[in-house]
Amino acid sequence: MADPIDLDHVTSLEREAQSRYAHRALVCSSTACLSAGAAGVRAALESDLEASDRSSDVQVVASGCPGLCSRGPLVRVETRGLEPTLYEHVDDEAASTIAQQHLIEGRERAEVSSIEPSLPFYAKQVKVVLRNAGLIDPDRLEDYVAAGGYRALSNALRTMTPEQVIDEVDASGLRGRGGAGYPTARKWRLLHDAVAAPDQPKYVIANGDEGDPGAYMDRTIMDSDPHLVLEGLSLAAYATGASKGYLYVRAEYPLAIERLERAIRSAKRAKLLGRSVLGSDFAFDVEVRVGAGAFVCGEETALMASIEGRRGLPELRPPYPTERGLWNQPTMINNVETLANIPAIVGDGAAAFAAIGTPESRGTKVFALAGSLENTGLIEVPMGISLREIVFDMGGGIPDGRTFKAAQTGGPSGGCIPEQFLDSPVDYEHLQQLGSMMGSGGLVVMDDSVSMPEVARFYMEFCRDESCGKCAPCRVGTVKMFDFLDRICRGDGRPRDLWHLESLCKTVRATSLCGLGQSAPNPVFSTLDHFRDEYLALLREESLAAPAPAGVVDADSLPTWGDDA
Repeated sequence: MADPIDLDHVTSLEREAQSRYAHRALVCSSTACLSAGAAGVRAALESDLEASDRSSDVQVVASGCPGLCSRGPLVRVETRGLEPTLYEHVDDEAASTIAQQHLIEGRERAEVSSIEPSLPFYAKQVKVVLRNAGLIDPDRLEDYVAAGGYRALSNALRTMTPEQVIDEVDASGLRGRGGAGYPTARKWRLLHDAVAAPDQPKYVIANGDEGDPGAYMDRTIMDSDPHLVLEGLSLAAYATGASKGYLYVRAEYPLAIERLERAIRSAKRAKLLGRSVLGSDFAFDVEVRVGAGAFVCGEETALMASIEGRRGLPELRPPYPTERGLWNQPTMINNVETLANIPAIVGDGAAAFAAIGTPESRGTKVFALAGSLENTGLIEVPMGISLREIVFDMGGGIPDGRTFKAAQTGGPSGGCIPEQFLDSPVDYEHLQQLGSMMGSGGLVVMDDSVSMPEVARFYMEFCRDESCGKCAPCRVGTVKMFDFLDRICRGDGRPRDLWHLESLCKTVRATSLCGLGQSAPNPVFSTLDHFRDEYLALLREESLAAPAPAGVVDADSLPTWGDDA
């Protein structure tokens, strides 16, 4: 049997090999840049280098995502002794120019458009989860190890008990990055203390079923740094006593699936997964499970049903998964981004992580910036940064002379934040106070040309189509809410429709089985709170003091047991 990987030896060999190159050209090969032609850019670089007999002096790397997706394809050139240069909008012709002028002739910079390092999009970021993204080849274990990968797992297995790992995560203040913000260590302790049936495993699951419109944080983490996710999941398993793990990824992420599966194979060969991880007594195995793309499968009980081969339908809780989960065994589910924070917390110490962010929301958050912005893409920022800094500094403001109108956070479960709250901190507590939520990290910016009732209609149509139909409040309620919104947006709405809509939203929120139905009214509530005049302007001329219809239940009196789920 082969010996486990020697992390120090691999690091030494990899750094020595890289030092022999005069230049490294890292071509973003994440989903966004590949769709913009990055594969052709890489081929053009390699072709020109081979024709010049300089290929041995330059390492061309298919890297992960540097983040600024709206300016892709991106090429980062690292030259010995100089600051790196990041080229933007690189096509095949620009790639040839970069190859000739920068890599072959040795100029400091090619005559191709590049991004200044001081650009606020990058300068204001604090990278924990994305620290390797765009800097390593996600398909090479050696690249990840040379960047410090698997050190946290190795140190934990040699020097820490499972309880000490949980204590470190607790001290960091890490909260679940899937949207709910539940304390991560609290969930880990529940699984650690749970007792599995004889000869049966405990399970840990990485939730990569990212379905919010405009969100692609988890996808990018998985296809840019798959070993980071594996290391985080392995640390979670060690801390909780689990011996089997699953990476649940939606089928719309084929690149992430391919790279995760390759990462699993290489980790097994290196004894980083399997019967005796790094020569220790810890045994852990991981599989990828591909979801069919149902939004409801982001909910943990529906996700587990899907893994088991059943239809993804949510179930009542309790019992919670840590008591009875996958195949009725104790199970813990963490979001991909949550797990991607773990190696830094365990490896660098809880204090370093806890020093970032706010006292209640510690660490960083990855957001996918989309919508009416000069710069769109992926950012990682400290919790508590203002929305204004994200939109106008990092995002570059609103293009085409338009003005800011609202930012939608939290996807279909979130709300729309108007201009007067631009200086609010972006963290769990303040977003909730504004009628929105963190969600998984989608952030869509809208300009003054956007109709807010139409925004609410868009998200309600999404929730209607994605409802699993198991419970009547969501199955029927989302259809009726969409009908009211559609009628209002078409100009056929009556003032009484607005009353019905608000009443129905309260009922659906209070009585739906799972988070999809409970949060589906959020975009309606937030747009009504902040942009009611736009709704009123679309209504037909009638008395706006229409009385409540007889026999309609006051939704404010209904129980709200689902609000904290």
